[in-house]
Amino acid sequence: MVKASTLIGHPAPPLELPSIPNGDMYKLPIGEKPIALFFFPAAGTPGCTREACSFRDAQTQNIVFKRNPNLAVVGISGDTTTKQASFADQYNLPYPIICDQDGSARKMYRVGKAFLGLTPGRETFFIDEKGIVRGVCDKALDVTGHIKFVEEQLIQLERESANGGSNTA
Repeated sequence: MVKASTLIGHPAPPLELPSIPNGDMYKLPIGEKPIALFFFPAAGTPGCTREACSFRDAQTQNIVFKRNPNLAVVGISGDTTTKQASFADQYNLPYPIICDQDGSARKMYRVGKAFLGLTPGRETFFIDEKGIVRGVCDKALDVTGHIKFVEEQLIQLERESANGGSNTA
């Protein structure tokens, strides 16, 4: 299988999948704003709950996230919209959670398996406002590391903006 990291520097694959709360189709806003797209194994599990809540909390508590209010945070798993809606309601998740029951999004984004191939992988993609995949975090166990990864990507965008849009650090 081709690794997700091969997407870095290339246009993000477009997605349009059912989302909560009512199963309406959600189209990923590629090319409109920066996106933190995080794939998680299963709604309601301890690690996925910590990760989802970390993204929720970062939007209101992390200064870098707060400086970037246009950032679209989007979660995605293979769970049904009913299970995702319950999960989002229970933890007051303010961002879209989209349903990838057939695994087509995982395939497009080249998200593999974790834990000896026993569970779907946990990966976060950072897509810039031009629709280019800037980086991928694939830490299966360090769920809060995904927040740090997005924070670093946002800081890099801020630096580039301050330098007139150049790609220098």
